[in-house]
Amino acid sequence: MKRAILFGGWVGAVLLIGQGEDARVFVNFQEIMIPMRDGVRLQTVLLTPKNAKAALPFLIDRTPYGVPGREATEQGLPAGQRWRSENYIFVAQNIRGRFQSEGKFVMFRPPHHPREAKGVDETTDAWDTVEWLVKNVPNNNGRAGIAGTSYDGWTAVMAALNPHPALQAAIEQASPADQFLGDDFHHNGAFRLSYGFEYSAMLETSATENYRFPFDREDTYDWYLGLGALSNADEKYFHGKVPTWTDFTRHPNYDTFWQRQAFAPYLNAVKLPIIHVAGWWDQEDFYGPQKIYELMERHDSEKRNYFVAGPWNHGGWNGNARKLGAIDFGSDTAAYYREKIFEPWFDHWLRGQGPWKLAEATVFETGANQWQEHEAWPPKRGVEARRLYFREGRRLAFDASGEGGFDEYVSDPANPVPYRPRPVPPTYPGPEWRVWLVQDQRFVDHRPDVLTWETEPLKEDLRVAGDIVTELVASTSGTDSDWVVKLIDVYPDEGKELPGYQLMIANEILRARFRNSFERPEALPAGKALKYAIDLHTNAHAFLKGHRVMVQVQSTWFPVYDRNPQKFMPSIFGAHAADYVKATQRVYRGSAVVLPVVK
Repeated sequence: MKRAILFGGWVGAVLLIGQGEDARVFVNFQEIMIPMRDGVRLQTVLLTPKNAKAALPFLIDRTPYGVPGREATEQGLPAGQRWRSENYIFVAQNIRGRFQSEGKFVMFRPPHHPREAKGVDETTDAWDTVEWLVKNVPNNNGRAGIAGTSYDGWTAVMAALNPHPALQAAIEQASPADQFLGDDFHHNGAFRLSYGFEYSAMLETSATENYRFPFDREDTYDWYLGLGALSNADEKYFHGKVPTWTDFTRHPNYDTFWQRQAFAPYLNAVKLPIIHVAGWWDQEDFYGPQKIYELMERHDSEKRNYFVAGPWNHGGWNGNARKLGAIDFGSDTAAYYREKIFEPWFDHWLRGQGPWKLAEATVFETGANQWQEHEAWPPKRGVEARRLYFREGRRLAFDASGEGGFDEYVSDPANPVPYRPRPVPPTYPGPEWRVWLVQDQRFVDHRPDVLTWETEPLKEDLRVAGDIVTELVASTSGTDSDWVVKLIDVYPDEGKELPGYQLMIANEILRARFRNSFERPEALPAGKALKYAIDLHTNAHAFLKGHRVMVQVQSTWFPVYDRNPQKFMPSIFGAHAADYVKATQRVYRGSAVVLPVVK
């Protein structure tokens, strides 16, 4: 959720390179301060096509990352922006408390309580912005759309909760839906340490810049390990001056603080046409678009709610997306999305051009590298759930053996499994952070604290489409634990393309203290085998003939996730060095990954 890849808004406009200087397009630049209902004014930039021949709609992006300056447009915009720059009045607005916008910045400001007659939030600010634009900007056609990526996608969804009548359509790309259950800051209660630390420092150290924390080591794995217990972060560095970090420490469970930020209580209607866009390898908000689509779909009586997913990382739908890291998809999938979905969507709803025909779900099937259309997501027809069992000899098979037993490893918080090959540079500016989900997993394959099971080479293609769930039976000698599950496509050793490569297809972590309730954590009974259902979320992938399916299980994933002490604590943020202990982890045979196999 950073400015460097804000593809849904201004930065994306800049990064789409055109066909040469002679093809650049020119716009009029205007910076204004738009007043909100409580008198706070928001810094807003308008880019209006020169010599517009007709009244135009607005295309809005609301962001915490900064708006373009006049110098950014003096040489014209890249030709790749011709569609947007000639047919829309582009509006970029800094939200409250960021850069020159007035007011106080609140990270993911929750909706105000209905009883607060004078309350403000991102929904009211979006309404007031559209109202002012329609009434005060000349030569507009009375229609507006909103789109954005990540935080800007979240502001787009907030605008859709109670849209201004002139707001006709939206596209949210990688919006978070729940910051405790599956997006930026936590997954299933496990705290995203390096991301949470660096992101909160970036937005809350300075109101007028995107701050980068000054690490004094090349390898942040070493730096975070040296940090020790989480309590040291505030004592040594933040000193109570980074509000979001303080919120992390005060709200270690899924209490009303996190529940108010989540979309589940509010998405009870589809009030305007909206598309939800996800990337299969989104390193920040993969959960969000899927969950928001699911919540809205329950109320979509008029068929205005759509889902799109492609082989992208966070924001990857805007550059050239033929490849991600070493993985080649055979075509520019981002160009397909922009030309077949994004542009026609807004042209239809805001400019009245062209009929609208879009499948309920349009997803890119990786492996086979082809776009697929579905009448529901996850698909309800043509798919069957099949269990791939953990077997003896570290094998995976679709038939259960009935044999007992387990495989085990020792998890040591003092030597956690890195989440990507070391050295681990800072999250921003990257570029390693952006591609870590497609990095070859062989760098941990034979660690003693990572268990691996795999199939024989497949005799035919194995296609999956829909939700992937792990049914894990496991025990620990400790009283708390993390369980990480990774589903991997193993390329043939003799293959011409990436021989032996281990490509992660789906993954997730569960903090076991929350196995029964995210609101009320419980200690684990030491040594007792428990059943866990770990949702790896939806996907569309073809494991090709000759490939193998692999599953890895581990208990640390550092430093993207903090270290579990493996001894139950009321709050891990209150743990001390002596509380972090080794634990023996056992995974029992008969555990399985449930695959939605295309018939």
